[in-house]
Order: sequence, then C-alpha cells, then structure tokens
Amino acid sequence: MPRFLILADGEFSPETSKTANSVIRYLPDQVVGVMDRVNAGKTVQDVLGYGGDIPVYGSMDQGLKQRPNAVLIGIAPAGGRLPDEWRGWLADALDAGCDLWSGLHTFLSDDPVLRERARANGREIHDVRRPPPGLPVAAGLARLVDPLVVLSVGTDCNVGKMTAQLQLVRGLRDRGLRTRFVATGQTGIFIEGWGTAVDAVVADFIAGAAEELVLKAAPDSDVLLVEGQGSINHPGYSGVTLGLLHGSCPDALVLCHQASREFIGEYRGSPWLRVPPLPDYVSMYELIGSAVHPTRVIGISMNTYDLTDAEARDACDRAAAATGLACTDPVRFDPAPLVTAIERAFEVKRGRRVSPSWP
Repeated sequence: MPRFLILADGEFSPETSKTANSVIRYLPDQVVGVMDRVNAGKTVQDVLGYGGDIPVYGSMDQGLKQRPNAVLIGIAPAGGRLPDEWRGWLADALDAGCDLWSGLHTFLSDDPVLRERARANGREIHDVRRPPPGLPVAAGLARLVDPLVVLSVGTDCNVGKMTAQLQLVRGLRDRGLRTRFVATGQTGIFIEGWGTAVDAVVADFIAGAAEELVLKAAPDSDVLLVEGQGSINHPGYSGVTLGLLHGSCPDALVLCHQASREFIGEYRGSPWLRVPPLPDYVSMYELIGSAVHPTRVIGISMNTYDLTDAEARDACDRAAAATGLACTDPVRFDPAPLVTAIERAFEVKRGRRVSPSWP
C-alpha cells in the first residue's frame, strides 16, 4: 500500500486542490502529510475542515523525513504542466525511495531526468492520465449491460460529481446492491485503483473510453456509479461531458451543484456565464442524453461546504421544491435520499417496480 506525501504547494485549499482533498477524505490512513509552503505548520483539518491531524510541511525535505514510499501530485497546475521547481523535488523523492503518482497532462515518465532517476533507484512513475491504447469509437454497447448505470452530471466543474458517487457506494452496498464506482478522472483512479482519465483522450474516443469502462465494470454488478466530468454548458469542458453522457448510456443521472456558486468557472476567477436554474439542467441533460439512450435525472447532490447547516438545509429544500427530486448533501447530511432514488431506479430496470416515477 502506498504511503503518500501529497505535493500541493501553493494551492492547498478546499477549492483548488481537488485531488489532494479527495485522497485525504477517502484514503486518510495512507497519507503521511501534505507539502505546501503557504499552509506549513497547520494540519489538513485546519485547511479543509476534515482530515484530522495530518500535518502540512513547508518543504519536500521535511515531508520525506516522514518516510513515505510515494509522492502524489495533489493539485493541477496551470495547463497541467510540471512547474520547473517541482522537478528537483520529485527527483529528490525518487532518490529517497518514493514512487511518483501523477495526474498531470505532462507525463512525468517522459521527463528524461525523472525517468533516469526512477530507473536508477528502482522506482515507478505512475502517469494515470496516460490513455490506454486501442480505445474504440463508441457503438452504444453500454446500453446493453445488465446493471443500472448512474452517471453524475454537473452545473459546473469542481462541484462534487466524484464525491457524490463515492458517498453513495457504501449506502447502496448496505442495501444489498453490488455497486462499483467507475473512475473517469485522475483523482478517482487514485482512490479506486483503476479507470481512464477521459479528459486526456482524443475527442473521437472519449465516448468509446466511457463505453469500455462500463463494459469492464458490468459483470457481477447491480449498479455502476460512473464519475462525471465538466458540465454540459461549460464553454471549455462540455465536450468531455457529452462524450461521457453518450458513451456510458446511463439509465439515470444525479445532478450535482454547489449551492453558493452563481457563475460557471467562478472558482477560477473572471466569471461571465451565469449558472442556469436547476430545472433547466434537468431538461438539458435528459434531452441530450436521451438522444442516444433514455435517461432521467433522479436526484440532486448539493455541495454546501461553505454554508451553515441552516443555509445548507434550506438550499436542499429549495432545490427539491424546484425540481421535484430528492436532494441532499451526501457528505454533510445523510445520503439516504439519493440511495433510495437509485434503488428505485434499479427496481424499475429489473422490472420489480412498474411505476414510471423513479424518484
């Protein structure tokens, strides 16, 4: 089992270090610390509001003294490229006996210095964003699988599409449903141990990559929770969203939204495109998805990390009233409303429930 030192220098925060934050949430026992000069001396609990007393170190040397056996890139620098300063840090990590785990668009194993250091030290470099060879063009085969396929979709990037699915896995398994999480991004791959980062796939093959993942996960499963990416109206990432929507042929959709976000891309600054009302997203996703395979939005996953409890419950109540769908924050509150919605959709697909109203 890898013991990670997470590199998140300069951007370790609730919104800017998605990979680091998710690994800390779901694999806390495998994290020895975070390297970030801005928050050095704090704990991850101080920075994120969860994660306990995992320390934040101000240098790579301090972090390596904790004897990790892997360094994980926990943020996405601009353009997904390796900052020059990091190359020396990662070389030191290889010399200290660490493997490297990266989801950058720049592949660490293509760097001649790091590749040679890894060879010399008998270490491995895991570039999880490198697409697998031989991906097909989608042919709609995912529509034929037996499990219920549930895709998380969003009103924007970074609103909790992966987290929503991971929070639902245990609840569905507790109800006797054989459930698998299908990772489509680097963070999900780190947590689940397999998958394909579809945003690194050539456009013609994004849907084919999604189809291949569904076909691989389908045997001996009742429910497949496919990790969504982007948003159908995001000016930069809608192509990835559409590829997943049509390639995975989902039977049901969980719509994810951050309650306090008013503009698409607001977390990156310079917002200009306002987030439409949730009922509009329900209509858009159902119309565009059903053009290939019939699908319905069956619940709303609300991200309320920056609200008070009262504000969070009010946001969920208003979303439920506006859409007529079950809504909860599956991290902050009980995920049961979404678990129940998926369970009912499963019963419809298996012919155990005749009502067309899944929620």
